[in-house]
Amino acid sequence: MPALHPDGLPAPGRTLVMGVVNVTPDSFSDGGLSFAADAAVAHGLALLEQGADIVDVGGESTRPGAVRPPVEEELRRVLPVVRELAAAGAIVSVDTMRAEVAARALDAGARLVNDVSGGLADPAMLPLMARAGTPYVVMHWRGHSAGMQAHAVYDDVVTDVLDELRLRIDAALEAGIAPGCLVVDPGLGFAKTPDHNWELLGCLGDVMALGHPVLVGASRKSFLGSLLADRATGQPRPARLRDAATTAVSVLAAAQGIWCLRVHDVASTADAVRVTARWGVEAAASTRSPLG
Repeated sequence: MPALHPDGLPAPGRTLVMGVVNVTPDSFSDGGLSFAADAAVAHGLALLEQGADIVDVGGESTRPGAVRPPVEEELRRVLPVVRELAAAGAIVSVDTMRAEVAARALDAGARLVNDVSGGLADPAMLPLMARAGTPYVVMHWRGHSAGMQAHAVYDDVVTDVLDELRLRIDAALEAGIAPGCLVVDPGLGFAKTPDHNWELLGCLGDVMALGHPVLVGASRKSFLGSLLADRATGQPRPARLRDAATTAVSVLAAAQGIWCLRVHDVASTADAVRVTARWGVEAAASTRSPLG
């Protein structure tokens, strides 16, 4: 089956790379290094230079336990950054659960809305996206960050996540969102234990079988830190030291044909997806026995 790509976004014949621009003071991955608008714009431009196809601008931290900012504060954080990056020629995604923020960001030049709630946090989001006609990411979600880990209970995590994603896809289509605009995300780290995340990564083919492009956001997440915990102390590896592990996930996901990877360290994943794509071309063209 040919690769699927959302309408209006690049289709370079390989997995895309989405670079993260956190305009927050409390991101788990960077501790607010890009909180000021000028720093966030500079960071986004640097990610483009490193090979990002899309830059994802967010003004609300979604780390476990995070408290939501008021909508006015989210707008204050996000809009100047979206506007300047779009004016510089970037393909900008806005990472928001609020329809008002999404609408204002689209007006400012964003071309994709990345909604970690899949339309559940704001009933105005799906109608807005139907009117906008722009690509929209529907993620698996069970509640806001402050209490989401209490919902990490599943009969079978893969089956349950797929069933809940189907419900969100159906809701989006019923709201009038075009099928070609929908992207799905299994929501790694959101109401998931480390084991849940690994099970989902092992079944990405089932997520892809839902029939829409798939976005994966494993970058620097705590399940990688747990796997790589210090052998002596048992302390998880710090977030900023998880990029090699993230790149390993990127290679394995790209080899399966994932549409896009959302990452903090763009350079390593940009190289990884290009190597993986070339490897796949040569493997497909080879007439030799795999045993030599």
